[in-house]
Amino acid sequence: QVQVVESGGGLVRTGGSLRLSCSAPRNIYSINAMSWFRQAPGKQRELVAMITTGGRTVYGDSVKGRFTISRDNAKNTVYLQMNSLEPEDTAVYYCNVYTDNANDYWGQGTQVTVSS
Repeated sequence: QVQVVESGGGLVRTGGSLRLSCSAPRNIYSINAMSWFRQAPGKQRELVAMITTGGRTVYGDSVKGRFTISRDNAKNTVYLQMNSLEPEDTAVYYCNVYTDNANDYWGQGTQVTVSS
């Protein structure tokens, strides 16, 4: 079974920073894009940031200018640097791996809690 593993969540105060990491196993081939989504209680899952193999990035409107996504293609790893965190950023953050043949892989999620 393919496992996508996230790490780096935790509790931080408003204005603080966290860095999330997500590693995909080496047996996932032809990765097209790696993304971070988040889901807060009572809300739908939303895109936070996406990065393609070629380095093109897309950010959700609410995180632009505060979050930065990066990727190490050789390690099948994606990072999310989150700065200036706000209580509204509190959610479970999920990593998604999308391949060229339209396969989707999800991690189990990591909790990010921002206290006011």
